[in-house]
Amino acid sequence: MRPIIEFCTNNLHHGTASLMKKLEQNPDYDVIEYGCLGNCGECYTLPFALVNGEIVAGSTAEELEEAITAKIKEIEAMLDLLGE
Repeated sequence: MRPIIEFCTNNLHHGTASLMKKLEQNPDYDVIEYGCLGNCGECYTLPFALVNGEIVAGSTAEELEEAITAKIKEIEAMLDLLGE
């Protein structure tokens, strides 16, 4: 299952625009940009994204990238355990 990574346009001022472009280059991910993801409190304070519908955040875009990678590995491990 390909991870779906969703970014909010309003959050790109945190430096997530370059991260989003980088992740779009990976053919193993589906990267989507929305005008609003409805997480305004999170969006205002931190770089964040949704990974398969779950909020993932970091204090910098670099930390967000690490958090996204960790979440994807967590999801893959869970799927392996379930035999999917």
